[in-house]
Amino acid sequence: MAKVGKKYQESSKLVDRNTLYTAGEALDLAVKTSKAKFDETIELAVRLGVDPRHADQQVRGAVVLPHGTGKTVKVLVFAKGDKAKEAEAAGAEYVGAEELAQKIQSQNWFDFDVVVATPDMMGVVGRLGRILGPKGLMPNPKSGTVTFDVAKAISEIKAGKVEYRVDKTAIIHVPVGKASFGVEKLSENLRALMEAIIKAKPAALKGQYIKSISISSTMGPGVKINPVKALD
Repeated sequence: MAKVGKKYQESSKLVDRNTLYTAGEALDLAVKTSKAKFDETIELAVRLGVDPRHADQQVRGAVVLPHGTGKTVKVLVFAKGDKAKEAEAAGAEYVGAEELAQKIQSQNWFDFDVVVATPDMMGVVGRLGRILGPKGLMPNPKSGTVTFDVAKAISEIKAGKVEYRVDKTAIIHVPVGKASFGVEKLSENLRALMEAIIKAKPAALKGQYIKSISISSTMGPGVKINPVKALD
């Protein structure tokens, strides 16, 4: 059995694993159990009743968190001409075309957090699917990262836009913010996320949509949230 640190053991004592907390109570505990020397990220995990193997039960989207993520995000934009100039003016860290694709392929270069592409560049970006896809970096129209309005996309990303996507185990993992935000700001971010996820319920799903919800700090224990009180 893997050993856990003293801080984790102390934090675990504050959480009743058999209790389903309200969102506010869970966030309060997540902040209290954040005991690392760095500003821990508060992360949300939502288990859905979908079958990700079916295309009509995929859950994916993006939402701008009211208070951002607390993380400085580096944006790479695939664009040419005026759209490249627009991306640079909007604050993108990296802007280019084939040369950036080549750099990613040949140098295994990933000094960026989000990729945006104009639709006419998807022929180039598509060749990077096997590299960007597994890392969750592939641009997608549903998340607003394939667009000609690159300035808006960059602005939203810098403001705290996060993408959520169900994985092959039917779980969505997404950051809510930093422990230093405090419960009030984290609550507003969590509400925005949960409202977006609930709205994204596939029409093809017949059974229960939200199976379970938990929240945790980077180094802390999971705190279960009552799905019925996820917006409380």
